[in-house]
Amino acid sequence: MHADWFIFGCKSTIFFSKMQTFAQIITKIVDFFYRPFRKYVPQQLFRYAACGGGNMVLDWVLYFVFYNFVVGHELVYITLPFASEICLTPHVMTLLIVFPITLFTGFWLNKYVTFTQSSLRGYKQLWRYILIVMVNLLVNYFGLKLFVEVCGIYPTPSKMIVTIITVIISFFGQKYFSFKR
Repeated sequence: MHADWFIFGCKSTIFFSKMQTFAQIITKIVDFFYRPFRKYVPQQLFRYAACGGGNMVLDWVLYFVFYNFVVGHELVYITLPFASEICLTPHVMTLLIVFPITLFTGFWLNKYVTFTQSSLRGYKQLWRYILIVMVNLLVNYFGLKLFVEVCGIYPTPSKMIVTIITVIISFFGQKYFSFKR
């Protein structure tokens, strides 16, 4: 049994080493494109915009793919343990599928590319990040409900509008709370 933990430990160390190398590559690429903007934009804000923009595009692409090809514009019925069946609209179900994916890609990019100077321990950063993201999830939920069900805007453009709002909330929350120095 001890050998299994040793192997797992070695494999996880190799995995984290490769992830740090990948973060360094991403940082070098982002910083390369930062050069013409350095007079106008602080480096951290540029890194946040680049990483957040990449994660946002990933979110939009995943949302489009899952909404159109996985959930398929259909209502989703879920039976919860010790509860009755609930019905989720396709745009909310898609949000619930895509959310965990972009939660972790966003945290990873913020921790290892954007806010690298934070002295907080990783688990504290993660919990604080999750708190900010939960606020954004609520904004996403109510924003989608408002734009899709009240205003009659299509789900994907509605998601894009709501994302712009959450980006602003997220930057200040991550900078001054999750990854503060």
